[in-house]
Amino acid sequence: MAIFRCSKCGHLREVSNDYIGKSAKCPQCQHVAPIYATLAFIEKILERYFAQQQELLKFRQETNAVDQLDIQVIDKPGEEAFSLENIDIHNTTELTNDQQYLPIIEWFAAKNVKVQVNPKELDTTGFFDEMAFELGNNYETLKEVSDKIKRIQKKGYTNVNFQLAQKSQKHIQEIVNFCNQLYKYSFVAKYFYQKQEKIVKLTLQTAPTIVHFFNGIWLEWFVFIKMFSLLQEKRIPFSGARSLVVTFPNEDYHELDAVFLINNSVPICIECKTGEFRQDIDKYSRLRKRLNIAPTHFLLCVAGLSDEQAQGLTSMYEVTLVNEKSFISHVERLLA
Repeated sequence: MAIFRCSKCGHLREVSNDYIGKSAKCPQCQHVAPIYATLAFIEKILERYFAQQQELLKFRQETNAVDQLDIQVIDKPGEEAFSLENIDIHNTTELTNDQQYLPIIEWFAAKNVKVQVNPKELDTTGFFDEMAFELGNNYETLKEVSDKIKRIQKKGYTNVNFQLAQKSQKHIQEIVNFCNQLYKYSFVAKYFYQKQEKIVKLTLQTAPTIVHFFNGIWLEWFVFIKMFSLLQEKRIPFSGARSLVVTFPNEDYHELDAVFLINNSVPICIECKTGEFRQDIDKYSRLRKRLNIAPTHFLLCVAGLSDEQAQGLTSMYEVTLVNEKSFISHVERLLA
């Protein structure tokens, strides 16, 4: 089979060998990109990868004496090395730079595990991160909104109403503001608030990316943004990636929701669940062991899970269970 890879959005798929040497439009973003022979494509990737490894090794040797907390080092005369220090996490494509997540790839490679990172999952110039941040920070109040949208989408309907008359003024205002933001950023197609009856009416979007967002991707974005902000604030050198695929030597593969590598050596892996999670606890425990990550550094973040449940399940299984509120305080204790 031949390979099509979009150079704009990173979409990857196999196609027939009959198309080798031709160009095609990406089914996701419509960007035109060439189709390569699989072997030649892999050879080019490996050539680039090993060249980057040599360049990185040389760079580390040259800057070995520099304080590890100082990430504003000089790579070449007149050129600054890649830095996360002053990046606006809510509006940047800088995280898609392969130098940003290269240490993660190398860390897994040392364990003979291959990693595939989709740069599109690190682009925060859209509004997924902003809405995820809003939802995660106010989940107790907004849970019924996201859950109902999720249920309606699964049934294939597009209209949803929220009766708010029995709620406090504070909760009404929070829900109305959130729904208004959903419309502002086009997460819903229509929004109307009947103020007298206190009813919010929404017409939902059917785009797959929006459906996936309410189906649980929002928590991945929330965890990623909160972790990035914490590490950036503490000025700790790190690399971060989300929705990456790891492949073991026996060709078993798994998707990891969020991975951070602290000081190029200490991993923190966070899996996210917004629905039923119990059937997956053992799977994550086995995956943690295969990757040889400490239980305290492999987190299963379950939205809405009580602190009591999280503590009890953590004592029963070899992973750490947290919720959307407690995972940051747990990471802060690890960093301390």
